[in-house]
Amino acid sequence: MSQSTRLPTPPAAAPRQRGGLAVLAVASATFSVVTTEMLPVGLLTSIGSGLRVSDGTAGLAVTLPGLVAALAALLLPVAVRRADRRTVLCVLMALLAAANLASALAPAFGVLLVARVLVGVCIGGVWAIAAGLGVRLVREEAAGRATAVIFSGIAVASVLGVPAGTLLGELAGWRWGFAALAALALAVAALLATVLPKLPAREGVRLGAFAGLLRIGRLRAGLLAVTLLVTGHFAAYTYVRPVLERVPGIGAGLISGLLLAYGTAGIVGNFAGGAVAARDPRRALLAICAGLGTVVLLLVPAGGSLLASAALLVAWGLAYGGVSVSAQNWVMAAAPHAREAASALFAGVFNVAIALGAFAGGRVADSRGAGDALWLGGALAGLALVAVACAKGVRAGRTTGTYVKGAATREG
Repeated sequence: MSQSTRLPTPPAAAPRQRGGLAVLAVASATFSVVTTEMLPVGLLTSIGSGLRVSDGTAGLAVTLPGLVAALAALLLPVAVRRADRRTVLCVLMALLAAANLASALAPAFGVLLVARVLVGVCIGGVWAIAAGLGVRLVREEAAGRATAVIFSGIAVASVLGVPAGTLLGELAGWRWGFAALAALALAVAALLATVLPKLPAREGVRLGAFAGLLRIGRLRAGLLAVTLLVTGHFAAYTYVRPVLERVPGIGAGLISGLLLAYGTAGIVGNFAGGAVAARDPRRALLAICAGLGTVVLLLVPAGGSLLASAALLVAWGLAYGGVSVSAQNWVMAAAPHAREAASALFAGVFNVAIALGAFAGGRVADSRGAGDALWLGGALAGLALVAVACAKGVRAGRTTGTYVKGAATREG
């Protein structure tokens, strides 16, 4: 065929397809770390009996990684500030595989805890880097949707990952649950190495950068809202099972089904919240705070009705599913000049809030009952609503790379 008659090939087709695969690969990484983080919840009794510790002591396998993740989210981007982000993610997934294998082979609980410390490093590192990659992997107008896909790993891990790992642990022994996650992490590392493009560091993250970011008023407001909202959610949700057990006519099988419905609604909420937040993060967070606070508070008087409790639990999942992606869009809108440092700060705050919420809810549930943990959760969601309402608007423009209505690189 001559030069004059050769049909043109659309130049954007291959990059667009590769970008979509890259986004899915990063989502598989978030799925892996969240499944690994939460798996001990489903295997707590088996781990405790297998390693001869109490259930309360075995719970450290969940608490410790969360605290380490909060620290790692801040420090790891500083330590690897010049490294290619594809390489960093691959190394973190290989480390996650090693940590899961060490957990599977742990001869004593102390060894398991050391392995879970490494898991915490992986959780914090993956979230600090992966959360802001959507805008680098696809066209700008698709970056909001890509960010939602990356964050969908959280909800999918709750719906599929943790239940599947728990089932395997119950059928073959808890060690096989961790062994399967080790194999999954290795597969994800290989996938990342294959489909991710080179991602050289765009900004050298330094510890001093976090103090500078906290001088941005809109970012402070967003982080305050996230702290209140996530603390409130986990203060209530950690103890939702004993609340549901008080509903007349409910059994263990139905509770499991309701929690599955909650997780499925969370997937829907992730993409719905992401669609709104890509245009207006403030509006998305206002709706989420109002919805989550209302649902949690209504669960207290709805305890006498199975239908009302089921409907409210699904609405809870729908509302909370959009928290991570909406808050991440707020963070990127408030600090577009330092996305990775802001994402690291966001990941650190989020993990601290998880631990704080579970701790505060536990103290209230032990002293006053699980119902009062719902009151605490609802009250904190209400305070988060006030924090968002009082903040100046942060709104995304046509793309996630262009921010209008007050988004600034610096603000007192």
